[in-house]
Order: sequence, then C-alpha cells, then structure tokens
Amino acid sequence: QVQLVESGGGLVQPGGSLRLSCAASGFTFSGYFMSWYRQAPGKERELVATITSSGATINYIESVKGRFTISRDNAKNTVYLQMNSLKPEDTAVYYCNARRGIVTSWGQGTQVTVSS
Repeated sequence: QVQLVESGGGLVQPGGSLRLSCAASGFTFSGYFMSWYRQAPGKERELVATITSSGATINYIESVKGRFTISRDNAKNTVYLQMNSLKPEDTAVYYCNARRGIVTSWGQGTQVTVSS
C-alpha cells in the first residue's frame, strides 16, 4: 500500500543545484520519519539526511552539511532534498525512505549525475 515515487534527478555540472521530490501515498505521511539515501555504483547505500515526522529535527551526513537541505510538506505528502554546490562525489541513485517503528519502505530511486 505504501508508495514512494522520487523525481527531480538528472545531469548537472559541478557547483550546480537540483531539487529531488518524493511523493508519498498509501499511508499517514505525517506519522513517518522520512530520509534520503544514496547509492553509487560499487558502493553501499548510505544515509544522506533524515527529517522527523513534524520536521522539527533534521540530521545530515557530514559530507552534505551546508549544501543539502531536507524538508517536508505534510499537507502535500512530499519530502524534498534541495542539493546545492553539487560535487562529482554526489553522483548516485537517490532513494526516498519512510520509516515508522520497525516498518520501512523504499522508493525506486532517481539518478543524480554531477559531471562537467
């Protein structure tokens, strides 16, 4: 029943910006922690950013602090990842994740490529 659909990925030059969106359906969005993960070829999937149900608490991995911003609009059932000052090492498939307790759901991912 839970569905997460990512969008907004693409090709961007170093220093550029992208905004990813994750549209959620099939569950009470406001009751879930939302996160963005990413996975580069040959690497493990890593957590990028997390936002709590109300949006009051936000965490980022060190490598994206000051460049990425996670936000959510509970009225629209959507979580966003604004990515600025993009670097080649940000290249990966980005996945949306919803979690409540022990239950977690994943989107299919959207490709972000940072290259000149």
